[in-house]
Amino acid sequence: MTLRPILIHPDPRLRKVVPPVETVDDEVRKLAADMLETMYDAPGIGLAAPQIGVLRRMFTMDCERDEPGAAPTVCINPEITWTSDEIVTSEEGCLSIPDYYADVDRHEKIRMSYLDENGVLQEREFDGQWSICAQHELDHLNGKLFIDYLSPVRRTMVTQKMKKLKKERARG
Repeated sequence: MTLRPILIHPDPRLRKVVPPVETVDDEVRKLAADMLETMYDAPGIGLAAPQIGVLRRMFTMDCERDEPGAAPTVCINPEITWTSDEIVTSEEGCLSIPDYYADVDRHEKIRMSYLDENGVLQEREFDGQWSICAQHELDHLNGKLFIDYLSPVRRTMVTQKMKKLKKERARG
């Protein structure tokens, strides 16, 4: 497994709608393992492939905060097949937008179909933090960031802050 660098907004790769994974093979399984290692190291509860510069339709997540690594989930070519009518507001953050958090409205429960790391079709209902995380990560695959749910003024402010952070990191 290899730790991968996480892209910081603004980066054009974070705004791409990514194509489906054609075949779940050893290369995809290696990518999934790298993504999980990178996500846990960050530390985070979710990571989409575009966040590490890989334009493939897959993400990883594990919302077991008390025991990281207990429930690693790999979602390849995910699709939401059902959403609850109930909406919840919760504070979200993103590994590609470090140290910034904001309230976002999401469906309380969702049902998602996806291929796992073995290429087996799964259908699973997510609720609570799992639902929020799955929706957040699926947004990444569609070129959308959680700051897109904010007002234009706040979005611009965050983007400027991230540009400054990138310049500081580049200087070392």
